[in-house]
Amino acid sequence: MATNYKALRLEETGTVLFATIDAPPMNMLGPELVRDLVSLIETLDKGEPYKVVVFKSADPDYFISHVDVTKIAAYREEAAKLTGEASIALLFRRLSETKAVTIAQIEGRVRGAGSEFILSCDMRFAAQGGAIFSQMEPAFGQIPGGGAAQHLVRLLGRGRAFEVMLSADDYGADLAERYGWVNRSFAPDALAPFVSALAERIASFPSAGHTVVKERVNAISLAPADDFRRDSDLFGEGVKNPETQRRIQAAFKRGFQTRDAEKDLGRMLADLAE
Repeated sequence: MATNYKALRLEETGTVLFATIDAPPMNMLGPELVRDLVSLIETLDKGEPYKVVVFKSADPDYFISHVDVTKIAAYREEAAKLTGEASIALLFRRLSETKAVTIAQIEGRVRGAGSEFILSCDMRFAAQGGAIFSQMEPAFGQIPGGGAAQHLVRLLGRGRAFEVMLSADDYGADLAERYGWVNRSFAPDALAPFVSALAERIASFPSAGHTVVKERVNAISLAPADDFRRDSDLFGEGVKNPETQRRIQAAFKRGFQTRDAEKDLGRMLADLAE
């Protein structure tokens, strides 16, 4: 495995690859992480040597916090190197289509594009008491631009997708499991052993089975690329809206994109209009 990754730490165990997100100060989705994801997806597209990849975080508080809103153009440019278009939504959709089976092991916060990243993985497992989920873009007057609307409606149903997105609030692992946002939630000390055992079990089976199952499940459940493209375009247009910009600036004044302030981001977002 190449060693030129900046925001991912990679460790292989047989045909299972563990990809640890390590992008201080709070695992925001920026150009370096997107660049690494592009490189990793290109490797996983080959179908060998890795059958399964487990994504986890080096930061106990943040899996992927959200996009770095100061670097939107830069990270979209990195995504275009794989997809041909400046779109995180299409990058994440490519992750869903890659030949490897992808598992998210979530022990911290996943908001915005962080949530959309784990939704693009084939399976998601979360730590009770630590994992926090949010699709907070509507608090800024935005639609999620990385595919959340496509995934959440299919996984949660129409009513719960409305609740999650329009509330822009934080959801714990237990409720995320009940809603279908994640496969299962576990006590913190039980999460990693379960995920590792599952990954190794899946990797012990023939790759041909993984490939055909992914193709057929995606044919049923993965929205067309044009739907992801439309969400991405709406996000790109909406971020320029004066009201969205006003709310972003108000959030920065309250500590947006800093570790301590974002531990209770749901409360901060409710106060932006004040």
